[in-house]
Amino acid sequence: MTDAEAMPPAYLRDKYAIVGVGETSYTRGSGMTTRALATWAIKNAMDDAGLSSGEIDGMMSYSGNDSTASPLIAGDLGIRLNFYMDVMGGGSSSEALVGLAMGAIEAGMCNTVVIFRSMNGFSQVRIGGTGARASQPVQGDSLHNVPYGWFSAGQNFSPSFMRHMYDYGTTPEQVAMVKVIHSEHASRNPKAYYKTPVTVDDVLSSRMICKPLHLLDCCVETDNATALIVTRAEKAHDLRQIPARILAVAGRVCKPRSDMHFQHGPISTVAGHYIKEIIWPNAGITPEDVDITGAYDAFTFTTMLQLEDYGFCQKGEGGDYVSSGIMRLGGRRPNNTSGGHLCEGYTHGMNMIIENVRQLRGNVDDYCPIDQSSSIEQRLHTCDYTDQQCRQVKDVNISMNLGWAMPGTGSSLVMRRG
Repeated sequence: MTDAEAMPPAYLRDKYAIVGVGETSYTRGSGMTTRALATWAIKNAMDDAGLSSGEIDGMMSYSGNDSTASPLIAGDLGIRLNFYMDVMGGGSSSEALVGLAMGAIEAGMCNTVVIFRSMNGFSQVRIGGTGARASQPVQGDSLHNVPYGWFSAGQNFSPSFMRHMYDYGTTPEQVAMVKVIHSEHASRNPKAYYKTPVTVDDVLSSRMICKPLHLLDCCVETDNATALIVTRAEKAHDLRQIPARILAVAGRVCKPRSDMHFQHGPISTVAGHYIKEIIWPNAGITPEDVDITGAYDAFTFTTMLQLEDYGFCQKGEGGDYVSSGIMRLGGRRPNNTSGGHLCEGYTHGMNMIIENVRQLRGNVDDYCPIDQSSSIEQRLHTCDYTDQQCRQVKDVNISMNLGWAMPGTGSSLVMRRG
Protein backbone atom coordinates (compact mmCIF):
# COMPACT_ATOMS: atom_id res chain seq x y z
CA MET A 1 0.00 0.00 0.00
CA THR A 2 1.38 3.42 -0.94
CA ASP A 3 1.29 6.49 1.30
CA ALA A 4 -1.43 7.97 -0.92
CA GLU A 5 -3.59 4.81 -0.66
CA ALA A 6 -3.25 4.90 3.13
CA MET A 7 -4.66 8.43 3.36
CA PRO A 8 -8.32 8.91 4.40
CA PRO A 9 -10.84 10.02 1.75
CA ALA A 10 -10.91 13.69 0.89
CA TYR A 11 -14.16 14.24 2.79
CA LEU A 12 -13.16 17.75 3.91
CA ARG A 13 -12.83 19.03 0.34
CA ASP A 14 -14.83 22.27 -0.08
CA LYS A 15 -16.18 22.06 3.48
CA TYR A 16 -14.12 24.97 4.86
CA ALA A 17 -13.05 28.38 3.62
CA ILE A 18 -10.87 31.36 4.38
CA VAL A 19 -13.28 34.25 4.79
CA GLY A 20 -11.13 37.12 6.01
CA VAL A 21 -7.54 38.29 5.64
CA GLY A 22 -5.61 41.20 7.07
CA GLU A 23 -2.13 42.51 7.68
CA THR A 24 -0.17 45.46 8.98
CA SER A 25 2.29 47.44 6.92
CA TYR A 26 5.64 45.79 6.17
CA THR A 27 8.32 47.92 7.79
CA ARG A 28 11.73 47.93 9.41
CA GLY A 29 11.44 49.47 12.83
CA SER A 30 7.72 49.18 13.55
CA GLY A 31 8.02 50.89 16.91
CA MET A 32 5.27 48.55 18.12
CA THR A 33 5.11 45.37 20.17
CA THR A 34 4.12 42.11 18.51
CA ARG A 35 1.00 42.27 20.68
CA ALA A 36 -0.03 45.58 19.12
CA LEU A 37 0.87 44.38 15.62
CA ALA A 38 -1.21 41.22 16.03
CA THR A 39 -4.33 43.07 17.18
CA TRP A 40 -3.97 45.43 14.20
CA ALA A 41 -3.75 42.59 11.66
CA ILE A 42 -6.55 40.53 13.22
CA LYS A 43 -8.87 43.55 13.40
CA ASN A 44 -8.23 44.14 9.71
CA ALA A 45 -9.10 40.48 8.97
CA MET A 46 -12.31 40.73 11.04
CA ASP A 47 -13.34 43.89 9.20
CA ASP A 48 -12.50 42.22 5.90
CA ALA A 49 -14.80 39.29 6.72
CA GLY A 50 -17.48 41.38 8.38
CA LEU A 51 -17.15 39.48 11.67
CA SER A 52 -17.49 40.83 15.19
CA SER A 53 -15.44 39.68 18.18
CA GLY A 54 -18.38 37.63 19.45
CA GLU A 55 -18.40 35.54 16.25
CA ILE A 56 -14.83 34.26 16.69
CA ASP A 57 -14.12 31.61 19.30
CA GLY A 58 -10.85 30.02 18.16
CA MET A 59 -7.34 31.39 17.74
CA MET A 60 -4.07 29.90 16.56
CA SER A 61 -0.66 31.37 15.87
CA TYR A 62 2.77 30.56 14.61
CA SER A 63 4.51 31.28 17.89
CA GLY A 64 8.21 31.86 18.01
CA ASN A 65 10.94 34.40 18.67
CA ASP A 66 9.27 37.62 19.90
CA SER A 67 5.61 36.68 19.27
CA THR A 68 2.74 37.13 21.75
CA ALA A 69 0.43 34.30 22.88
CA SER A 70 -3.15 33.96 21.59
CA PRO A 71 -5.07 34.48 24.89
CA LEU A 72 -3.48 37.90 25.37
CA ILE A 73 -4.32 38.98 21.84
CA ALA A 74 -7.88 37.64 22.15
CA GLY A 75 -8.43 39.59 25.35
CA ASP A 76 -7.31 42.81 23.71
CA LEU A 77 -9.88 42.28 20.94
CA GLY A 78 -12.77 41.23 23.19
CA ILE A 79 -12.71 37.65 21.89
CA ARG A 80 -13.52 34.83 24.33
CA LEU A 81 -11.84 31.61 23.19
CA ASN A 82 -13.21 28.08 23.25
CA PHE A 83 -10.02 26.85 21.65
CA TYR A 84 -6.53 28.22 21.15
CA MET A 85 -3.10 26.92 20.31
CA ASP A 86 0.25 28.62 19.73
CA VAL A 87 2.49 26.48 17.57
CA MET A 88 6.18 26.59 16.66
CA GLY A 89 7.24 24.94 13.44
CA GLY A 90 9.11 27.07 10.93
CA GLY A 91 7.89 28.33 7.61
CA SER A 92 5.57 25.40 6.98
CA SER A 93 3.34 26.55 9.84
CA SER A 94 0.92 28.76 7.92
CA GLU A 95 -0.61 26.05 5.74
CA ALA A 96 -0.50 23.50 8.57
CA LEU A 97 -2.38 25.87 10.89
CA VAL A 98 -5.18 26.15 8.34
CA GLY A 99 -5.55 22.37 8.47
CA LEU A 100 -5.44 22.34 12.26
CA ALA A 101 -8.12 25.04 12.40
CA MET A 102 -10.34 22.91 10.16
CA GLY A 103 -9.74 19.96 12.48
CA ALA A 104 -10.64 21.95 15.59
CA ILE A 105 -13.91 23.08 14.02
CA GLU A 106 -14.63 19.57 12.72
CA ALA A 107 -14.10 18.19 16.22
CA GLY A 108 -16.65 20.62 17.63
CA MET A 109 -14.16 22.56 19.74
CA CYS A 110 -14.97 25.92 18.12
CA ASN A 111 -16.73 27.46 15.14
CA THR A 112 -14.52 30.17 13.64
CA VAL A 113 -10.74 30.40 13.98
CA VAL A 114 -8.43 33.33 13.41
CA ILE A 115 -4.80 32.46 12.62
CA PHE A 116 -2.04 35.03 12.99
CA ARG A 117 1.70 35.55 12.83
CA SER A 118 3.24 38.61 14.47
CA MET A 119 6.95 39.36 14.38
CA ASN A 120 9.43 42.19 14.57
CA GLY A 121 11.64 40.22 12.24
CA PHE A 122 14.04 43.06 11.60
CA SER A 123 14.04 45.29 14.67
CA GLN A 124 13.92 42.55 17.32
CA VAL A 125 14.63 38.89 16.49
CA ARG A 126 16.12 38.64 13.02
CA ILE A 127 15.66 35.37 11.16
CA GLY A 128 19.08 35.24 9.54
CA GLY A 129 21.20 34.45 12.57
CA THR A 130 22.13 38.03 13.44
CA GLY A 131 20.88 40.32 16.18
CA ALA A 132 19.34 38.57 19.19
CA ARG A 133 19.72 35.12 17.58
CA ALA A 134 23.50 35.43 17.37
CA SER A 135 23.85 35.28 21.16
CA GLN A 136 21.89 32.05 21.64
CA PRO A 137 23.86 29.17 23.20
CA VAL A 138 24.77 26.06 21.21
CA GLN A 139 22.58 23.37 22.72
CA GLY A 140 19.83 20.88 21.88
CA ASP A 141 19.23 20.40 18.16
CA SER A 142 21.74 23.12 17.30
CA LEU A 143 24.52 20.68 18.28
CA HIS A 144 23.82 18.95 14.96
CA ASN A 145 24.39 22.01 12.78
CA VAL A 146 26.05 25.03 14.40
CA PRO A 147 29.44 23.33 14.99
CA TYR A 148 29.56 22.60 11.26
CA GLY A 149 28.89 26.19 10.24
CA TRP A 150 25.18 25.64 9.63
CA PHE A 151 23.69 28.38 11.76
CA SER A 152 21.46 30.45 9.49
CA ALA A 153 18.82 29.14 7.12
CA GLY A 154 21.00 29.95 4.12
CA GLN A 155 23.90 27.96 5.52
CA ASN A 156 21.61 25.01 6.29
CA PHE A 157 19.93 24.94 2.89
CA SER A 158 22.82 25.78 0.56
CA PRO A 159 24.09 22.18 0.23
CA SER A 160 20.73 21.24 -1.35
CA PHE A 161 21.02 24.14 -3.76
CA MET A 162 24.61 23.34 -4.68
CA ARG A 163 23.80 19.67 -5.28
CA HIS A 164 20.99 20.59 -7.66
CA MET A 165 23.41 22.73 -9.63
CA TYR A 166 25.93 19.88 -9.71
CA ASP A 167 23.44 17.16 -10.70
CA TYR A 168 21.35 19.04 -13.24
CA GLY A 169 23.46 21.94 -14.49
CA THR A 170 21.17 24.51 -12.90
CA THR A 171 22.75 27.97 -13.08
CA PRO A 172 22.59 30.99 -10.77
CA GLU A 173 21.38 33.01 -13.77
CA GLN A 174 18.33 30.77 -14.14
CA VAL A 175 17.40 30.89 -10.47
CA ALA A 176 17.98 34.65 -10.25
CA MET A 177 14.88 34.98 -12.43
CA VAL A 178 12.79 34.12 -9.37
CA LYS A 179 13.89 37.38 -7.77
CA VAL A 180 13.50 39.28 -11.04
CA ILE A 181 9.91 38.09 -11.52
CA HIS A 182 8.89 38.61 -7.90
CA SER A 183 10.32 42.13 -8.03
CA GLU A 184 8.22 42.86 -11.11
CA HIS A 185 5.14 41.76 -9.19
CA ALA A 186 6.14 43.79 -6.12
CA SER A 187 6.45 46.94 -8.22
CA ARG A 188 2.65 46.77 -8.56
CA ASN A 189 2.11 46.26 -4.82
CA PRO A 190 1.69 49.40 -2.67
CA LYS A 191 2.51 47.36 0.49
CA ALA A 192 5.76 45.80 -0.73
CA TYR A 193 8.91 46.75 1.15
CA TYR A 194 11.03 46.47 -2.01
CA LYS A 195 9.17 47.88 -5.01
CA THR A 196 12.01 48.45 -7.46
CA PRO A 197 12.37 45.82 -10.22
CA VAL A 198 15.79 44.19 -10.50
CA THR A 199 17.66 42.36 -13.24
CA VAL A 200 19.57 39.08 -13.31
CA ASP A 201 22.80 41.11 -13.30
CA ASP A 202 21.62 42.95 -10.19
CA VAL A 203 21.13 39.64 -8.39
CA LEU A 204 24.44 38.13 -9.46
CA SER A 205 26.43 41.28 -8.72
CA SER A 206 25.03 41.61 -5.18
CA ARG A 207 27.43 40.41 -2.50
CA MET A 208 27.76 36.72 -1.80
CA ILE A 209 26.14 35.62 1.46
CA CYS A 210 26.60 31.86 1.36
CA LYS A 211 27.40 30.12 -1.90
CA PRO A 212 25.37 30.00 -4.14
CA LEU A 213 23.22 32.67 -2.43
CA HIS A 214 23.80 36.31 -3.24
CA LEU A 215 22.19 39.03 -1.14
CA LEU A 216 19.32 39.42 -3.60
CA ASP A 217 18.69 35.67 -3.58
CA CYS A 218 17.61 36.09 0.05
CA CYS A 219 14.31 37.27 1.51
CA VAL A 220 13.71 40.68 3.04
CA GLU A 221 13.54 40.91 6.86
CA THR A 222 10.58 42.97 8.08
CA ASP A 223 8.41 43.84 11.07
CA ASN A 224 4.76 42.92 10.47
CA ALA A 225 1.72 40.89 11.46
CA THR A 226 -0.65 38.90 9.26
CA ALA A 227 -3.96 37.16 9.92
CA LEU A 228 -6.60 35.01 8.26
CA ILE A 229 -9.95 33.57 9.36
CA VAL A 230 -11.19 30.01 8.75
CA THR A 231 -14.76 28.79 9.14
CA ARG A 232 -17.26 26.39 7.59
CA ALA A 233 -18.12 27.03 3.94
CA GLU A 234 -21.87 27.30 4.62
CA LYS A 235 -21.23 30.22 6.97
CA ALA A 236 -18.82 31.85 4.51
CA HIS A 237 -21.54 32.84 2.07
CA ASP A 238 -23.24 34.98 4.70
CA LEU A 239 -20.11 37.10 5.12
CA ARG A 240 -18.68 40.11 3.32
CA GLN A 241 -16.25 38.58 0.82
CA ILE A 242 -16.23 35.84 -1.80
CA PRO A 243 -14.79 32.88 0.16
CA ALA A 244 -11.64 31.01 -0.77
CA ARG A 245 -12.81 27.42 -0.42
CA ILE A 246 -10.23 24.91 0.78
CA LEU A 247 -9.80 21.88 -1.48
CA ALA A 248 -6.98 20.24 0.46
CA VAL A 249 -4.23 20.88 2.97
CA ALA A 250 -1.10 18.98 3.92
CA GLY A 251 0.70 20.00 7.09
CA ARG A 252 4.32 19.49 8.04
CA VAL A 253 5.08 16.50 5.89
CA CYS A 254 8.71 15.49 6.18
CA LYS A 255 11.33 13.31 4.58
CA PRO A 256 12.39 10.18 6.51
CA ARG A 257 14.78 12.53 8.30
CA SER A 258 14.03 16.21 8.55
CA ASP A 259 17.20 17.42 10.24
CA MET A 260 19.99 15.57 8.44
CA HIS A 261 17.69 14.93 5.51
CA PHE A 262 20.62 14.26 3.20
CA GLN A 263 21.08 10.89 4.94
CA HIS A 264 18.00 9.59 3.13
CA GLY A 265 17.41 10.17 -0.55
CA PRO A 266 18.87 12.87 -2.80
CA ILE A 267 19.87 16.01 -0.92
CA SER A 268 18.18 18.20 -3.55
CA THR A 269 14.84 16.42 -3.10
CA VAL A 270 12.58 18.35 -0.73
CA ALA A 271 9.43 17.49 1.23
CA GLY A 272 7.18 18.39 -1.69
CA HIS A 273 8.17 15.05 -3.22
CA TYR A 274 6.10 13.39 -0.48
CA ILE A 275 3.44 16.07 -0.09
CA LYS A 276 2.30 15.69 -3.68
CA GLU A 277 1.18 12.14 -2.89
CA ILE A 278 -1.26 13.62 -0.34
CA ILE A 279 -2.30 16.99 -1.72
CA TRP A 280 -3.21 16.12 -5.32
CA PRO A 281 -5.52 13.15 -4.56
CA ASN A 282 -7.20 14.99 -1.68
CA ALA A 283 -7.72 18.14 -3.77
CA GLY A 284 -8.95 16.11 -6.74
CA ILE A 285 -6.78 18.03 -9.19
CA THR A 286 -3.37 17.91 -10.88
CA PRO A 287 -0.65 20.56 -11.24
CA GLU A 288 -2.09 21.50 -14.63
CA ASP A 289 -5.31 22.65 -12.96
CA VAL A 290 -3.53 25.26 -10.81
CA ASP A 291 -3.78 28.87 -12.02
CA ILE A 292 -1.46 30.59 -9.51
CA THR A 293 1.12 29.44 -6.99
CA GLY A 294 2.56 30.88 -3.81
CA ALA A 295 5.86 29.04 -3.46
CA TYR A 296 7.81 29.89 -0.32
CA ASP A 297 10.69 32.13 -1.30
CA ALA A 298 12.94 32.42 1.71
CA PHE A 299 15.51 32.14 -1.09
CA THR A 300 15.20 32.04 -4.86
CA PHE A 301 16.26 28.39 -4.78
CA THR A 302 13.52 27.30 -2.36
CA THR A 303 10.88 28.35 -4.87
CA MET A 304 12.59 26.41 -7.65
CA LEU A 305 12.99 23.17 -5.66
CA GLN A 306 9.39 23.18 -4.47
CA LEU A 307 7.80 23.78 -7.86
CA GLU A 308 9.90 20.95 -9.23
CA ASP A 309 9.16 18.37 -6.53
CA TYR A 310 5.42 19.13 -6.48
CA GLY A 311 5.33 18.14 -10.14
CA PHE A 312 4.95 21.44 -11.95
CA CYS A 313 7.94 20.32 -13.99
CA GLN A 314 10.17 17.25 -14.16
CA LYS A 315 12.96 16.72 -11.63
CA GLY A 316 16.02 18.58 -12.83
CA GLU A 317 14.01 21.01 -14.94
CA GLY A 318 13.38 23.54 -12.16
CA GLY A 319 15.93 25.98 -13.51
CA ASP A 320 14.27 25.99 -16.91
CA TYR A 321 10.82 26.34 -15.32
CA VAL A 322 11.56 29.40 -13.19
CA SER A 323 13.51 31.15 -15.96
CA SER A 324 10.97 30.45 -18.73
CA GLY A 325 8.56 33.29 -17.89
CA ILE A 326 5.77 30.91 -16.82
CA MET A 327 5.73 32.51 -13.33
CA ARG A 328 5.27 36.06 -14.62
CA LEU A 329 2.01 37.97 -14.66
CA GLY A 330 0.62 37.06 -18.04
CA GLY A 331 2.43 33.72 -17.93
CA ARG A 332 0.77 30.33 -17.66
CA ARG A 333 1.06 30.12 -13.86
CA PRO A 334 2.09 33.32 -12.02
CA ASN A 335 3.90 32.83 -8.72
CA ASN A 336 4.01 35.09 -5.66
CA THR A 337 2.09 37.91 -7.29
CA SER A 338 2.58 40.20 -4.26
CA GLY A 339 6.37 39.90 -4.46
CA GLY A 340 6.50 37.24 -1.75
CA HIS A 341 9.19 37.03 0.88
CA LEU A 342 11.84 38.25 -1.51
CA CYS A 343 10.18 41.64 -1.96
CA GLU A 344 6.91 42.24 -0.08
CA GLY A 345 7.86 41.13 3.43
CA TYR A 346 8.80 38.07 5.44
CA THR A 347 5.88 36.42 7.24
CA HIS A 348 6.58 32.66 7.25
CA GLY A 349 4.23 32.16 4.33
CA MET A 350 1.14 33.95 5.65
CA ASN A 351 1.32 36.87 3.21
CA MET A 352 1.36 34.48 0.26
CA ILE A 353 -1.84 32.81 1.47
CA ILE A 354 -3.39 36.26 1.90
CA GLU A 355 -2.38 37.18 -1.64
CA ASN A 356 -3.87 34.03 -3.12
CA VAL A 357 -7.14 34.58 -1.23
CA ARG A 358 -7.36 38.05 -2.74
CA GLN A 359 -6.48 36.73 -6.18
CA LEU A 360 -9.32 34.21 -5.96
CA ARG A 361 -11.71 37.01 -4.97
CA GLY A 362 -10.48 39.17 -7.85
CA ASN A 363 -9.60 42.12 -5.58
CA VAL A 364 -5.86 42.31 -5.01
CA ASP A 365 -4.68 45.70 -3.78
CA ASP A 366 -2.59 47.10 -6.63
CA TYR A 367 -2.51 50.50 -8.37
CA CYS A 368 -5.70 50.02 -10.40
CA PRO A 369 -8.46 52.57 -9.61
CA ILE A 370 -11.08 51.71 -6.99
CA ASP A 371 -14.66 51.13 -8.11
CA GLN A 372 -16.50 53.90 -6.27
CA SER A 373 -19.90 52.26 -6.88
CA SER A 374 -19.06 49.12 -4.88
CA SER A 375 -20.07 48.76 -1.22
CA ILE A 376 -16.75 46.99 -0.48
CA GLU A 377 -13.40 48.03 -1.88
CA GLN A 378 -13.05 46.62 -5.39
CA ARG A 379 -10.55 47.68 -7.99
CA LEU A 380 -11.18 48.07 -11.69
CA HIS A 381 -8.51 45.64 -12.79
CA THR A 382 -7.28 45.89 -16.36
CA CYS A 383 -5.24 42.64 -16.33
CA ASP A 384 -2.91 44.60 -18.61
CA TYR A 385 0.55 43.86 -17.27
CA THR A 386 2.30 46.39 -19.50
CA ASP A 387 0.86 49.34 -17.57
CA GLN A 388 2.87 48.68 -14.36
CA GLN A 389 -0.29 49.00 -12.28
CA CYS A 390 -2.27 45.75 -12.31
CA ARG A 391 -1.30 42.46 -10.69
CA GLN A 392 -4.70 40.76 -10.69
CA VAL A 393 -4.46 37.48 -12.58
CA LYS A 394 -7.30 37.03 -15.06
CA ASP A 395 -9.84 34.23 -14.54
CA VAL A 396 -8.24 32.71 -11.42
CA ASN A 397 -10.07 29.65 -10.15
CA ILE A 398 -7.52 27.49 -8.29
CA SER A 399 -4.50 28.54 -6.22
CA MET A 400 -1.82 26.58 -4.41
CA ASN A 401 0.49 27.57 -1.57
CA LEU A 402 3.72 25.64 -1.01
CA GLY A 403 5.08 26.08 2.52
CA TRP A 404 8.69 25.46 3.47
CA ALA A 405 10.38 25.06 6.83
CA MET A 406 13.53 23.39 5.54
CA PRO A 407 14.38 21.02 2.68
CA GLY A 408 13.08 18.09 4.72
CA THR A 409 9.78 19.62 5.94
CA GLY A 410 6.95 21.38 4.16
CA SER A 411 3.20 22.04 3.93
CA SER A 412 0.69 22.85 1.23
CA LEU A 413 -2.74 24.44 0.75
CA VAL A 414 -5.01 24.30 -2.32
CA MET A 415 -7.94 26.71 -2.58
CA ARG A 416 -10.56 27.57 -5.16
CA ARG A 417 -12.77 30.56 -5.80
CA GLY A 418 -15.95 30.16 -3.75
